[in-house]
Amino acid sequence: MRNCKAYGRARGLGWFSIGLGLVELFGARRLARALGLEDRVRLVRMYGLREIATGIGIFASGESATWLWARVAGDALDLMTLATALRPDNAKRGTAVFAASNVLAVTALDVLTARQLPA
Repeated sequence: MRNCKAYGRARGLGWFSIGLGLVELFGARRLARALGLEDRVRLVRMYGLREIATGIGIFASGESATWLWARVAGDALDLMTLATALRPDNAKRGTAVFAASNVLAVTALDVLTARQLPA
């Protein structure tokens, strides 16, 4: 039986991935600067491509949780990168903490949704 709420949430997360990916791809320099990660602009752009691919994968896979688990893996990468911005000498540390908190919240939603969909 299809979980309609989880399916709708998955579609929302797919759109979120595509939107976030576009921001990371085309606004990488500004985003990296805001987080105190000026030396990671290329990495932010790569994360943008990953987000777009994951969003498209969610739509292409129908009801499968596979691409949501890929989002969870991507969230882990994002958190590891943001952890480097949490150093005490980073003037943008507060922004990085805010971003990491948001990534954690979305990760929880990704896990919840992936667990409610077929593998």
